[in-house]
Amino acid sequence: MSRRGNPWIGIGFNAWTLGVEAASVIALRGLKVARGGTAAEAEIRLMIDEKIAASQELGLKAMSGGLGLSAPGAAARTLAHYRRKVRANRRRLSGHG
Repeated sequence: MSRRGNPWIGIGFNAWTLGVEAASVIALRGLKVARGGTAAEAEIRLMIDEKIAASQELGLKAMSGGLGLSAPGAAARTLAHYRRKVRANRRRLSGHG
């Protein structure tokens, strides 16, 4: 079945890609936290704050109709929401942003 005929194929690929990107962020964060000190403490606080904010933003999008009206649309927009956050962290943590 083609991607055009089944939107879940593209959504599945995007979910997989998000997982790969998230794994790299986890590794980069782990290295930073393992070094310890104030930078590690700040990173942990930032991580928690970002997770809470991202969840709240997504909830507001859902309640305001910003995720669309279909299940595939909501899934795609949810993945896009989190991919933007993960990419920003990957760039920041790897020194490319």
